[in-house]
Amino acid sequence: MVADDKSKKKDSKDELDVQQDSDQDTYNKLKDISKEIPEDVKKEIDKLREKLKEFKKVVVKKFPYIEAIGILPPQATQLIEEEEEVQKDKQDEKLVHLMMIVPDDKFKEIPKIKMEAIKIIKDLKPRVWLHVKSAAEIWEMCFDGKYALIESIAMSFPLHDRGMLGALRVTTIHKNLVLRKFEKYVVSYVVAGSLVRGKAIETSDIDIFVVIDDTDVKRMSRFELKEKLRSIIWSYIMEAEELAGVKNKLSPQIYILTEFWESVKDAHPVIFTFIRDGVPLYDRGAFMPWKLLLRMGKIKPSPEAIDMFMSLGEKVAENVRMRLNEILAQDIFWGVVTPSQAVLMLYGMAPPTPKEIQEGEFRRVFVDKEKLLEPKYADMLERIVKAYKKYEHDPKVITSGKEIDEMLADSTEYIKRLKELMKQVEQKMAKKEVAEVYSSVFVLLEKVIGKCTETNACNKLTKDIVEKGLVPHKVVALLQEIIEINRKHKKENITKQEVASMKKASFELTGYLTEYLQRKEILETEKKKIYFIYQSKVKEKMVVKRAELFIFKEAAFLIPDITQDTIKKIVQGKITDSNKEELTEHLKKDAIVEKRLDGKLLENVKKVIGEFEIILS
Repeated sequence: MVADDKSKKKDSKDELDVQQDSDQDTYNKLKDISKEIPEDVKKEIDKLREKLKEFKKVVVKKFPYIEAIGILPPQATQLIEEEEEVQKDKQDEKLVHLMMIVPDDKFKEIPKIKMEAIKIIKDLKPRVWLHVKSAAEIWEMCFDGKYALIESIAMSFPLHDRGMLGALRVTTIHKNLVLRKFEKYVVSYVVAGSLVRGKAIETSDIDIFVVIDDTDVKRMSRFELKEKLRSIIWSYIMEAEELAGVKNKLSPQIYILTEFWESVKDAHPVIFTFIRDGVPLYDRGAFMPWKLLLRMGKIKPSPEAIDMFMSLGEKVAENVRMRLNEILAQDIFWGVVTPSQAVLMLYGMAPPTPKEIQEGEFRRVFVDKEKLLEPKYADMLERIVKAYKKYEHDPKVITSGKEIDEMLADSTEYIKRLKELMKQVEQKMAKKEVAEVYSSVFVLLEKVIGKCTETNACNKLTKDIVEKGLVPHKVVALLQEIIEINRKHKKENITKQEVASMKKASFELTGYLTEYLQRKEILETEKKKIYFIYQSKVKEKMVVKRAELFIFKEAAFLIPDITQDTIKKIVQGKITDSNKEELTEHLKKDAIVEKRLDGKLLENVKKVIGEFEIILS
């Protein structure tokens, strides 16, 4: 029990520390955006805040339900003193005003809270004037049009905040950004939802309604005006959230005045709720009259609106059936088909169409061919696809709630099994990739060092190639890595990372060995060449040219001019025309070089190019 108490105390302390850190961050942010406050005043507020830390700690511990405590900015002094009717002699003392907000259900405890709080700060210098308000009293200021005072409360420097001050601050900043851009178009800027109900926390979404005056629009259509202003209003959201330093997300709804009034006349439930519960942070005399008329029962739905809502009730069954079909079509069907296509793609196939799945493609691959999946799961998939195709061909088909429940249960079980199948397929494809990479490496290796086994490949590669400086030493380590991963995959499952590592090693090793083979081939080709230089008459001028002679066992090939494509073939003293393809074929198959410069061969060369000199390589 003692341990539990200690744990609770620690948790409570941790929560308080987190709250203090959050309040400090917000306070620093607020100081940054309050540029109109002189630096000396900011320093005074810093000192005061330090003095009030202990006060906050004691009062919040005693009354943990307190929503917020904030130091009102100096600009608000005159406003709050007029509001609270502070005596003239007290005003001369340059009071610091502290705003404390409590929930509406604690309204009766305000005198007690105020008395206890005053006891704690009575001897503080400079003197602090404490204001304790319920959330409802704060909103009443808005109903009375005291928007400047609400702004002051919103921009107060927080000592403690459970979410209300932060939500009010970001909303106020956003409102001012909007009004600064196009005040003449804004009829009302109203907040609603959890903030107004006193339920706002640090992460609450804040519902905002902005009504735009479109009665004097001439240069554009009403729709264009609404969309243009909507985009601007939404563009200010991120800026407001950043300036306020809060986690709350603003959620504005934009209405133009004419359509808003039509919704009022038609008794639209959303608009009625908005008027009934909303609180104006700015109003040009439209919202409050609507609110009062609604309270008086003067705003009533038209007969057409009543008929419309009755017809909605009559369409309940039809709407429900449509939504059940939509659940089948949009959620269940695509929820099983898309992952099934993904598994087939992982297997190496192009994604099949739903028709191919219905016709058994998924079953043929994973049930019949690979034996990886139990038949019942293929049955589930095909049943769902069949139901969807039935609906697709006839949208009026009725899908019952029971059928939806059964298909939902099947889809849940199917997706669970599909995740396991994906792992099985991944392993199968990994093993296939490993085998292919291993095979291709050893095929290339055979061209480099001849036939070898896995056990002697590294030693032979080291001795025949690496130690001669023909390839870097790291090729042996790369080959060892490929061999080790191949051995492992035969005994156990391997990871994606290991497959990727093997492919990378193979790519690098193949590069080194291919480059070596190319160099070797060039050298082999050079060994088969004999070079000649000679002079030839070109446009009345003698030009030095270069010829190449390739000598093989059964034939010789002469390229009279290496800048031209002409090739001559010499066999037993007979000279005929040849081509690159025939020469290349001989280069591939005749590895043994026969450099026989007998007199007959040289005579044939002379017949083609005339007098020449032999260049010794």
